[in-house]
Amino acid sequence: MILWNFGNTTVRSPFRLRDGLILIREKQLEGALRGEEQEIKFNRVLAEAGIIELRGDESYSIGRKWRSALTQHGFLYPKPRKKAEEELFLRELGKPDTITPNGSRFIRAQTISGWQECFLRSMAAYIIPSYLEPKEGLMSHFSPLRFVLQVMMKLEEKTGYSKLHFLEMAAIIQCSTPQNGIENVVRQIISLRESRSKETKKKAFDQQIYKELAEQHNKAPGTFRDYADVNIRYLKATGLFHAKGKGITLSDEKRILIESLSKEETLYIDDISYLKTLTEGAKLPFDNHSGAIMVLEHLIKRLEEKGEYLDLSEENLDAPSDIAIVRYKIEDRLMQLNELEYAKQQASQIDEILEYLNLFSSKKDKKELDDGTVIEIPKSEKPAYLEWIIWRAFLAINSLINMPWDARRFKVDQDFYPVSTAPGGGPDMIFEFDDMVLVVEVTLTTSSRQEAAEGESVRRHVAKYAEKFDGTGKRAYGLFIAIDIDTNTANTFRLGEWYLKDDKKIGLHIIPIRLDDFQRLLSAYSTELSKLKNDLKIIFLECRVEINNDAPIWKQSISSIIKTWVENV
Repeated sequence: MILWNFGNTTVRSPFRLRDGLILIREKQLEGALRGEEQEIKFNRVLAEAGIIELRGDESYSIGRKWRSALTQHGFLYPKPRKKAEEELFLRELGKPDTITPNGSRFIRAQTISGWQECFLRSMAAYIIPSYLEPKEGLMSHFSPLRFVLQVMMKLEEKTGYSKLHFLEMAAIIQCSTPQNGIENVVRQIISLRESRSKETKKKAFDQQIYKELAEQHNKAPGTFRDYADVNIRYLKATGLFHAKGKGITLSDEKRILIESLSKEETLYIDDISYLKTLTEGAKLPFDNHSGAIMVLEHLIKRLEEKGEYLDLSEENLDAPSDIAIVRYKIEDRLMQLNELEYAKQQASQIDEILEYLNLFSSKKDKKELDDGTVIEIPKSEKPAYLEWIIWRAFLAINSLINMPWDARRFKVDQDFYPVSTAPGGGPDMIFEFDDMVLVVEVTLTTSSRQEAAEGESVRRHVAKYAEKFDGTGKRAYGLFIAIDIDTNTANTFRLGEWYLKDDKKIGLHIIPIRLDDFQRLLSAYSTELSKLKNDLKIIFLECRVEINNDAPIWKQSISSIIKTWVENV
């Protein structure tokens, strides 16, 4: 029996690999990622970019694992295992540790759908065992992606639903291959479900399963959870799956693509042929004209089901590349329509939003809710999750004029979970209401570093929108939210001045609020969220009235004002 996973458990966020590739290119590290000096340098640039935390990593192993993950997924060319292979690899592939064609495609892609396509090309090419992952004891080659698709489609046929639970991935899927037989794997899943459904103590049942797996494979119980977490994350990165609780389900929008891929045969001709396919990215069904038309027609049908119709009479559909342009437009529009539905749901999700905020305030990572749902903030993604949950909080107020995707500057996946923080050069979020504009910045930074990291940029971003909305009757407010507000940061925002390029001075209305104060305010209005928008403007005005006080007193005044409002709701 074999235990497999995509890549390694060090890089759990698939799309962060793109950040690593960009750094390798920008810092001119291509072909120079090996040896103590270069590995230390790669570790350092990853840390300086906020992609990793070194935490005293004296062995500089994190950078090596990042290089390994990038290579395993075909974004970097591999180093040959034998010296005799070096000339062949250079001739047929490329210089070791340089960026491959699919890696370059990944860097160029600017949208989530583009990123997903790059990952899909990688995962569709990914085969176990291979030159990069020999997997002793496993003689028959298989595609993990196609194996999972085949199991889930058969599961859907047997049960009516394609959903695959986290425990089923951990205990069955990643411990199986097509040699076990798709029917047999599905029977095991159904049997596990039936056994678990009879148990009143689900946690104890799960723990026993992990204990038995650990004994069987001679590994720690946590290994199976870690592998399942990574496998589900990487499968989702293809865009073929949606999150369903802690598990996954097949995407309806990608059904034609799923069916086509699941029927393809896995072929491993030789090592060089495999590595070429992996580094160039697998050919996909929509790369030929008939396949591209089939996928396009399915997407058009999905769009029509949502009440929108697309006129293709002026579109050029002569080549797959032309069809791809139209396909991207439809996929982006479907994403927007889904996001509108997601935004409408947030008011009913206010209790979950508050629980996420409480995780940040309490400095915990995970909590099981009353309905059994487990919410979790991945340690390496805390900054992104903080932006995400504040965005959800303002969506819940349900009074925005701008679109939900215009209100955030960070990217989200197909299930609207964050995949990155907002890029530099602008605020984290912009919420436009009928009578004001909120320019929102959030941070986990504390102490005096907070003012250095946020003081100038926050004022500059608020000034941009203050100038933009000048004369419209809408005042631009800056809302700065942090776990704790450093006094020097508060003082910078208290003064609230900015000079424009023509030396005109404008006053800025920035209010720094502790996260727990924001949480208390949101909780107090949780049953009447629509009222909060109007009261927020008054609260901001009251906070700005107190700016003549010294910064320590002003900080206390802001908390006191919020406390008074909370008590009187």
